[in-house]
Amino acid sequence: MLNPESLLEYDFGNEIVAFSTKRSGGVSEGCYASFNINPFCGDNPEHISHNHTLLCDFLQIPQDHLLLPRQVHADKVVQVCNMPVSPEDLDGYDAVITTLPNVCIGVSTADCVPILLYVRGTTEVIAAVHAGWRGTQQRIVEKTIEVLVRDYNVQPENIFAAIGPCIHREAFEVGDEVYQAFLDAGFDMPAIAEKMQGRWHIDLPICNRLQLTECGVPETQIQQAPFCTFKQHHTFFSARRLGIHSGRIYTAIMLKENASTSCRL
Repeated sequence: MLNPESLLEYDFGNEIVAFSTKRSGGVSEGCYASFNINPFCGDNPEHISHNHTLLCDFLQIPQDHLLLPRQVHADKVVQVCNMPVSPEDLDGYDAVITTLPNVCIGVSTADCVPILLYVRGTTEVIAAVHAGWRGTQQRIVEKTIEVLVRDYNVQPENIFAAIGPCIHREAFEVGDEVYQAFLDAGFDMPAIAEKMQGRWHIDLPICNRLQLTECGVPETQIQQAPFCTFKQHHTFFSARRLGIHSGRIYTAIMLKENASTSCRL
């Protein structure tokens, strides 16, 4: 049985389950220890399966209702309107949207920024977004909101957001080419970047928070986890600290059964 202390939970109200997994509570070993459900990072498949089952049992959902795309650090958004969904249906996407109840959608990170969106209204809709530096620079969270507005008649002021554990500015040192990529994309560099000991550092959480507010999401409706994955790698996975052959955080959101199930395409 999975201990609730293995999850960092977000408060979107009684109709929503939203969380980020911590490292504890599973069976994976080494730099995957111990609660890793990501099948794309080199962990033992048996350990992944066991941890996956633990989480599904905790959420009281079937195994195939726990969704995790194979992310590629791009800006493509997939809409899940019918079940079942095959792994191929989610391949190459970094954001997932659904209105289906009891379907847990999530993204995988280990320093990148996970963002959860929940829209209150006639149609309850949720989204999970993976924003690494490339996805952030390509404004994936803005593009996800554009899909919500276009296809679900969402008003941005009805969006509630959570920014999960990720690497913070002090630990995220980048090369000049990354700084230039953000500058070329029109970001407010004094607001998001700082030079420390001759090297640029970029604040990815602030980048995404600014995108949310620029899209019309009220500042008061954005919650942000205070944890830096690099500094707190004993609690949350950090690829920069543990190496790429390590576990991943799963940040996810699910509508409970009583939510609206209509889906517009």
